[in-house]
Amino acid sequence: MLPALQLAVGETAPDFALKDQNGKIVKRSTIKKPLVVYFYPADATPGCTVQAKSFNEDIDEIRKKYGADVVGISGQDVASKQKFAKELGLTFSILADEGDAVRNAFKVPKAAFGLLPGRVTYVLDKDGKCIKVYDNLTDAKSHIDQAKSALAAVSSSKSSGSTLKW
Repeated sequence: MLPALQLAVGETAPDFALKDQNGKIVKRSTIKKPLVVYFYPADATPGCTVQAKSFNEDIDEIRKKYGADVVGISGQDVASKQKFAKELGLTFSILADEGDAVRNAFKVPKAAFGLLPGRVTYVLDKDGKCIKVYDNLTDAKSHIDQAKSALAAVSSSKSSGSTLKW
């Protein structure tokens, strides 16, 4: 039997409710704006630090220009999230997915021949429908540009009244 494929463009993302670094519950279905959901292997590792810093550098633009928000998700606990967020001065939520229930619900593929949790970014529209999937373990910084491109396409299709096609 083949493993189920990850969340695909056009599908509605699974709902989730996870605690962020401040102990606040973030529930996907209550966020009524575009949302970048990025899964990363672990807090405080080199690639994950680059990725989090890059999203943090662009979070104001993502919020103001695209009316969107960002959440990062990995399997460490809230204490780990607090430490990582404080060290980097993060101003967006990173969520504790202990036990990987949300990672599994999104069917995020493993990386490095199944040895590491994958680094995958999903861009969701305001209704939670997936409009972009980007999977790249090694180039953590590239996820930000990919997310912003997808948000720009949604923004322009919304203002022109056209439907986004990939």
